Amino acid sequence: MVILAGVLSGTATRVVLLRIDYRQYPGYPHGYLAHAFLGFIASALGAVAVPAILKPDFTAVTFLALAAQQFREIRNMERKTLESLEESELVSRGLDYIEGIARTFEARNYLVMGTSFLTSLAAQFWGLPIAVVTAFFAFLTSLYFMSGEVIGDMCTVVPARISFDGPILMVDEISIVNIGLKPMREKIIRDGLAVKIIPKDGNARATIHDIGQRRAIAFTAAAILGTKKDVDIPEFTPLARKNPDTGEVGLFIVPMVKDMERFIAAVKLTPVLESARSKPLNAGSSIDVAKKMDKG
Repeated sequence: MVILAGVLSGTATRVVLLRIDYRQYPGYPHGYLAHAFLGFIASALGAVAVPAILKPDFTAVTFLALAAQQFREIRNMERKTLESLEESELVSRGLDYIEGIARTFEARNYLVMGTSFLTSLAAQFWGLPIAVVTAFFAFLTSLYFMSGEVIGDMCTVVPARISFDGPILMVDEISIVNIGLKPMREKIIRDGLAVKIIPKDGNARATIHDIGQRRAIAFTAAAILGTKKDVDIPEFTPLARKNPDTGEVGLFIVPMVKDMERFIAAVKLTPVLESARSKPLNAGSSIDVAKKMDKG
């Protein structure tokens, strides 16, 4: 019963965390099946660890180290899979976004293992009712760790005006790209949408300065609204460019669904990538501490 409780709670947590979203991965049904089964293995390892430690059979606990190595291989597998899919994407995710997704899949298995371990521990010492409560709170904790910071938390997103300065596409005062063909310029004016992403502080400014973060924003918008870009229409590629003077970012897209509210919501929903997250404002306090130490 102890092991069963842990396995059930861990597997259920993995199934709930495994859902297709705007990132369009994993695909159905093979991606679901592979990750659900790996979640079952992770939960089984976490549940078995409790009776193994109490026996004590410390040799069995070494399987946890093997599991950690296996989960790192899962990250490599996800990275290679997404990199191969990247070649056929009209609007690419970018390598930074791919690395973030791969790390997330690895981390979820650790959360599953932790959930099953705590549930089994509670069932072993306090019985099934306490184990159910423990599983519930462990599940909420897993959801919390999987809901990271998004662009809407650190930036203000407002509608912007599309115009042309000669052949140069402008989003308000931000230069985006050179569009040479007049019919394309007319269609972009007619069907395009644009927003300006305004950082709330220096940390946000440094984060959206990252090219990988800006590509992730463009991909998210294209995934949710669709895009009229095709292989032979590079002019419709969603692009995010920065105003070098203010750090604000202009983003334009020619969507299948022309809906400004949904466009703004999509930009706000974009996750902040681990590789892009930067906090230069915190350096000030660190420098002050270092100066005080030097004086001391």
